[in-house]
Amino acid sequence: MDIYAGTARGVFSVSGGGAEQVHERRGVRELVQVGRRLFAGTGDGLFASDDGKAWKSSGLEGREVWQVRGDGNGSVYAGTAPTGLFRSDDNGDSWTELPALARLAEEGGWCVPVKPPVGARARALVVAGERIWCGVEVGGIAISDDAGETWEMVLPGDNPDLHMMFPHPAQPDTLYASTGYGRLDGVAEMVEPNAGVFRSDDAGATWTYAWEGITPRYSRPMCVDARAPYGLTVASAPTAFSNHRENGGSKAMLFRSEDGGESWRSLCDEAHSPSAANFHGLTVDPEVSGGVLIGTDTGEVWRVSNDGEWQQCGSGMPAVLSLAAVV
Repeated sequence: MDIYAGTARGVFSVSGGGAEQVHERRGVRELVQVGRRLFAGTGDGLFASDDGKAWKSSGLEGREVWQVRGDGNGSVYAGTAPTGLFRSDDNGDSWTELPALARLAEEGGWCVPVKPPVGARARALVVAGERIWCGVEVGGIAISDDAGETWEMVLPGDNPDLHMMFPHPAQPDTLYASTGYGRLDGVAEMVEPNAGVFRSDDAGATWTYAWEGITPRYSRPMCVDARAPYGLTVASAPTAFSNHRENGGSKAMLFRSEDGGESWRSLCDEAHSPSAANFHGLTVDPEVSGGVLIGTDTGEVWRVSNDGEWQQCGSGMPAVLSLAAVV
């Protein structure tokens, strides 16, 4: 297995407790393998590699690329900021915008409510043939049944601040979404159920809160194991800005559910309960059932077992924003 870390300043190959930079680019928020090609979504366009060593531009210059997903039929989709959705039918060599999503964002005034406000981000994608779910921070979940030509909007628990979405591997109508406190008119109260994990059992039409009693509530990184019992892993912190430089650290936690969010348990060991470093990168460990890989804002990568045992496998990097495990 090869482990790659997307960081604030490029892509690193992680091994033997260290890391080697293989691509220099700011804000690598997405690392994902589609087919045999590895994509890196950055703060200025998309890049691709067929061997993890040599990288080339895949287009979308001038845009932040937040997520890339294949549809299983040969097409690849990319969600961006400013809010946009693009499709490639040639493995990422060229891209065509699907403009209906950008029009929705403009008409709805979607934005991230910082001062001054910045454009909303299409940062979460689930693609199943012509059906697409796109989570926008801050805007909501846009659902298309015609490959992005038209959209309908839903808000899980009236929350438009979408971070990540994943489908259940064995139940395609079941979706999970992680959310925060952002609202178009400011920031919601930091109380339950204004942020956290939501679950849909009807392909996104309706959502239930699956984060009751869990703190911290602000949830962002998420992954789902494709192997039974389909462990759902979520990292959370008190706020969007929690970080290791704060007095007392970020106070981040890592949680696991194996019953669709009905119950949760901590995956943190004693040294990470809570963690001074915040968690941003998160992906399934393909070599260990129930295991995950997690990246921190202190430039470390850890392997975490289903039993909550932590083993450091990389360090010395800029803040780790994304991870990919290539077998």
